[in-house]
Amino acid sequence: MKQSKKTQKRPGSQSFHEYYKNLFGDRWQNLCAALLEKPDYRQYKVHESCEPYFLDSASIRSAISLPLSGAAHILDLCAAPGGKTIVLASLMGENAQLLSNERSGERKIRLQKSCDSCLPPSVRERVTVTNKDGAVLCRAKENIDFFDAILLDAPCSSERHVLGDKKYLDEWSPARIKTLSMAQWSLLSSAWRMLSPGGHLLYSTCALSPAENDDVIARLLKKFPDALIKTPEIAGDVSRFTKDEFPAAEKTEFGAHILPDRANGAGPLYFSLVQKP
Repeated sequence: MKQSKKTQKRPGSQSFHEYYKNLFGDRWQNLCAALLEKPDYRQYKVHESCEPYFLDSASIRSAISLPLSGAAHILDLCAAPGGKTIVLASLMGENAQLLSNERSGERKIRLQKSCDSCLPPSVRERVTVTNKDGAVLCRAKENIDFFDAILLDAPCSSERHVLGDKKYLDEWSPARIKTLSMAQWSLLSSAWRMLSPGGHLLYSTCALSPAENDDVIARLLKKFPDALIKTPEIAGDVSRFTKDEFPAAEKTEFGAHILPDRANGAGPLYFSLVQKP
């Protein structure tokens, strides 16, 4: 729903709640309460010799929607703090290579530590951690049409964290969503150029607004009309590593959305699966 000009200009808690009440209507009260509760964290343990990693069950559910069968070159474009990289690494083929990239130098260090502690040596040696801007990674000629599977868990509004921090809530403005959606598009268009023909790209965020979710995918479809939207089914068996029961996802125009008020605390997590023909 279109926001009033007054709401668009006024930052803070009232503006935040008005914006999402306009999106979710009467559901917003329950959804907001669920966002303030503890997320549905799961333990993910790749090997008995490794430390477990704890992440939202919705994050696991989205990551295992990326088909890895036959994928030799895999990319996690915005990988820190590392949960989805751990999931992808645990499921990739014995000869596959995973490039795990993070733009932030500080977060890259955390990502590297997660890989070192949570992956066995036979898997860790096939995971390369880099510190580059994902939006310009496609400028390297060797990356064009190179990766068979790409996970883009894009930086987003992360409303669950905003609600839990008064400072961020007081500073919140709808303008932030517009800024983030532009950055998300830059990352998505870069990822698309690096995806090999026949390859799959999974776009995800922990945002609530369609402006950061379906609308970003819609922009991809407009620019690349041959892109194929696929149903994000579970493509990997993680029963060896974690509890393999996952929250139900609500269907959206181009993907699926897991929201905590109807998923026992899991999420929010939006994900959409696209294939390059």
